[in-house]
Amino acid sequence: MLANLRLATLEDIPSLEILIAQSARGLSAPFYSSAQIEAKLRHVFGVDTQLIHDGTYFVIEEDSALVACGGWSRRGTLFGGDQAKIGPDPLLDPATAPARIRAFFVHPGQARRGLGTRILDACTVAAVSAGFRAFELVATGAGEQLYRIHGFTLVERFEIDLPVEIRVPVARMRKNIGPAVMVDFAPPTP
Repeated sequence: MLANLRLATLEDIPSLEILIAQSARGLSAPFYSSAQIEAKLRHVFGVDTQLIHDGTYFVIEEDSALVACGGWSRRGTLFGGDQAKIGPDPLLDPATAPARIRAFFVHPGQARRGLGTRILDACTVAAVSAGFRAFELVATGAGEQLYRIHGFTLVERFEIDLPVEIRVPVARMRKNIGPAVMVDFAPPTP
């Protein structure tokens, strides 16, 4: 049975919070210490409700359970849930700024099944349709391989300084998605 891909709703938030914690704890262990993972969950990882309000955050559900989530954004924020936001989150100009890939999480028991790819494909179709020609993101160690496989290139490595005096290494990545890509990801015509 093919898992159902759909836009997230506000009613999904409790399930998203559980999925995010399961994903972070289960898939980040090879890349981060337990202290780093728990600090990310407290201060960075979480639901960004703006993505849900904007209609740019997807979930995949299987047997009525959320097994993956992720999205794109036309706003300035590069990463972080509601707890990490400070101030306004302005809209980006698609002619001059890249759209953001945001908050991809997969249940550890569902990893390596192509769920992240399905969400990334849906994000690409939507962002190209909105006029964007590039994506930018901040990848954790657990996500960097997925993005490299899909043509993202490293822009820089840096560390996020968390309030609990823990530093978390991440990678800023970018990919061009220009209009020519739209043909590769366009939904079938009826």
